[in-house]
Amino acid sequence: MAIVLITGATSGFGEACAKKFAANGYDLIITGRRQERLQLLQQELEQQYQIKVLPLTFDVRDEKAVTTTLNAIPEQWKAVDILINNAGLALGISTIDEGVLSEWDTMIDTNVKGLLYVSRTVIPWLKNKGKGHIINLGSTAAKIAYAKGNVYCATKAAVDSISQSMRIDLLPYHIKVTAVHPGAAETEFSVVRFNGDQEKADNVYKGFKPLQPEDVADTIFYCASLPAHVCINDLVITCLQQANAYYTIKD
Repeated sequence: MAIVLITGATSGFGEACAKKFAANGYDLIITGRRQERLQLLQQELEQQYQIKVLPLTFDVRDEKAVTTTLNAIPEQWKAVDILINNAGLALGISTIDEGVLSEWDTMIDTNVKGLLYVSRTVIPWLKNKGKGHIINLGSTAAKIAYAKGNVYCATKAAVDSISQSMRIDLLPYHIKVTAVHPGAAETEFSVVRFNGDQEKADNVYKGFKPLQPEDVADTIFYCASLPAHVCINDLVITCLQQANAYYTIKD
């Protein structure tokens, strides 16, 4: 049975991807910081779809935890077919001269270094199989910067560049690399960005219908389900009323 490893699976795109792939018969390795949520998701998916789920609790920012935890899993679980580097976040929204350094560090450590730590550990498993697929979650912010998004935009631009380079490096091993760049989506993203302020988060999506996590999960599954000789390298997905990270029309 095919195995997919999904980081940041406790909410949003990661959780939606877990449900989508489980519904299609994949066994799952799900990772996240919130152990209780992972265990609940494990129970739900195993019961509903009769597949196997391995939950792993760690923070992708912690290089030692990433490498130690992943390398310690049973050998049969290392036969990963698809890696979805989903773990990521935005914190705060401010001009560059007013940025909070701790927020910058968290975004860089999660969105860039965390993706690299997980990929560095899992890629040898894919190379051993002589095939595989890595799907990196970017953002429309990777393609066009917007006011007060400076460091977050930079981290997602880094994901874009890393994906391009990764694709070249892994070409000899028949490993696909896809970067998926969602626009505005109704997840915990804005709640986290505004430090739990639900009202501020809700205001982000007023006047238009944003993407739902399931929309992005469906798109990711489509990319992962194409014939072996086909790879979608780069995909930007937005809701109807959004053109890019800057232009949105509200009713």
